[in-house]
Amino acid sequence: MRHTVKAASILSVAAMALTACGGDSGEGGASGDGADIKACLAYDVGGRGDQSFNDSAAKGLDQAEEELGIETEEVEASQGENDAAREDRLNQLVDAGCTNIIGVGYIYAKAIGGAAKDNPDVSFAIIDDASEDSKADNVAQLVFAEHEGSFLVGAAAAMKSKSGKVGFIGGTDVPLINKFEAGFAAGAKAVDPKIDIQTKYLAEDGSGFADPAKGKTAAEGMYDKGADVIYHAAGGSGSGLFEAAKANKKMAIGVDSDQAKTAEKDVQDVIITSMVKNVNVAVFDYIKASTEDPDKPLTGLQEFALKDGGVSYSTTGGKIDDITKDLDEYKKQITDGKITVPSK
Repeated sequence: MRHTVKAASILSVAAMALTACGGDSGEGGASGDGADIKACLAYDVGGRGDQSFNDSAAKGLDQAEEELGIETEEVEASQGENDAAREDRLNQLVDAGCTNIIGVGYIYAKAIGGAAKDNPDVSFAIIDDASEDSKADNVAQLVFAEHEGSFLVGAAAAMKSKSGKVGFIGGTDVPLINKFEAGFAAGAKAVDPKIDIQTKYLAEDGSGFADPAKGKTAAEGMYDKGADVIYHAAGGSGSGLFEAAKANKKMAIGVDSDQAKTAEKDVQDVIITSMVKNVNVAVFDYIKASTEDPDKPLTGLQEFALKDGGVSYSTTGGKIDDITKDLDEYKKQITDGKITVPSK
């Protein structure tokens, strides 16, 4: 069984006692023996159940537990906490016997960097950060070509829009989320150079990824101004977009997971596609490397791009079946190097 600890406050993080639970030790089949591996996820704000970014990471952990025979542990960030609190959480995972620790999100950059240097015998990974803050000999920086996947859903938005107006909602205005916006805008303009693109960032901190009410208000404002398709890169706040799309009989585009499958059932029909970011693949591959050779864990910068399936777009619901041929042509041009997608 897996144990999940949710951080309710900065003080509770320091007081947290993590117990060592997880999958039974055993053979990991063709992938190796994970009996000596304990892989631990430190989630971003929202944690497991956000129907998006964190859930994609959780999917990779679940796969590793099932297929590789590893032990697992999970903890979650709380809103408003500082780097010291996050580093304390990582060190508690070390104390709990974790051999592989993954920070889910760029907010863990400084914490991963500090904990990795203090614990050179532990393997760390961070998703969505390639900065000097998290760089260390025992850290794998797992990043994605979000701009490439966003280009494709931007093109889809422009093809499906009847008003010539589309929107983008970001959780917070940082370089990572700017990649989503830049790719989306480039894809939309490739289809319609005159398209009107509205943009809104929800917060200056991580709360922008866990505030559905703000997501809904931002979406309603865009729909009121004529947008008929809106794409979000706002984690759990995206559920507010879907509610607004449903109420206004408009279209929405999901992110990270195939949200036409993961969102609440009553709003799934408004999601015409999602930019799928295969965080689960990165998490699983990182853990698998350690089961194959514990002395040689995955380290350094690892990018998952469109050409190798790191990002893609979903077709659940059949709402873009009429344009997939065009989207796949754009995809081919990107992977062949004929189109270079901007990242900012």
